[in-house]
Amino acid sequence: MSVPRGDYRLGTDSHAPMEQLGKRNLLGVLIDALDYEGAVAKILQAATLRQPLGVTALAVHGVMTGARDRVHRHRLNSLDLVTPDGQPVRWALNIAHHTGLKDRVYGPTLMLRICKEAASRGLAVYLYGSRREVVDTLANSLKQQFLNLRIVGAEPSTFGTLTPDEKTALIGRIRQSEAHILFVGLGCPRQEVFVYETRGALSLPVVAVGAAFDYHSGFRAEPPLWMQRAGLQWIHRLAQEPGRLWKRYLFHNLAFLARFFLQVAGLKCPDPTDTDRPLHPLSLG
Repeated sequence: MSVPRGDYRLGTDSHAPMEQLGKRNLLGVLIDALDYEGAVAKILQAATLRQPLGVTALAVHGVMTGARDRVHRHRLNSLDLVTPDGQPVRWALNIAHHTGLKDRVYGPTLMLRICKEAASRGLAVYLYGSRREVVDTLANSLKQQFLNLRIVGAEPSTFGTLTPDEKTALIGRIRQSEAHILFVGLGCPRQEVFVYETRGALSLPVVAVGAAFDYHSGFRAEPPLWMQRAGLQWIHRLAQEPGRLWKRYLFHNLAFLARFFLQVAGLKCPDPTDTDRPLHPLSLG
């Protein structure tokens, strides 16, 4: 399968790279106000220096999962880099914090931009997540698009909770592969749990990219570009899986709007430090 095109602008942006503004509080979840160039630079630097870096890209659903769950909020706010994946998240940062973000930092696009730079610098990547047929097809598609990209591992998810021995074995395989970057596609919030729990054991960026595995392998259709830019990507997802997703989008989207209004109006500003540390690791794989 060929790699779908979608909103994956890999060339030079028309605007200059913005100043990295650091983390901003959105409903108690800390989101980094930066653009693609800033995100890719942080990830490639960590990869080159063999430093741990926990990364995810959050849309509304991801933000609301952290806003509603003190334990998961602790995980998210402990990550090194949390990008504004959805347009509504970008808009919210611009309104609440005047960040001036011109674009979101969308997980699937971020993955391709990282792969492009990794291929040019000789950095190896490891793929973990989804089903065997998806991850194998993804590896082949990325190799076709980036001829010099080194993929040193492509492993499907177990779709369950890893035992301590399974987690140790997985970390060992990733280390032995000598990968510089680990891409994780487990879906929200499982992938953020995985990033939080493996970040300290791996001297490389662990980057959660969600649906990128399905999109870039061709197993799921990408929303039209106009829907992505208009912040209506959730409608496309809902049409694909209405039975599973209608409650998520109905309740999470409305709750996001309500909580955001309260924050902007100064009526309720959640404290990002008001969290609970996980008592036991989940090791979701």
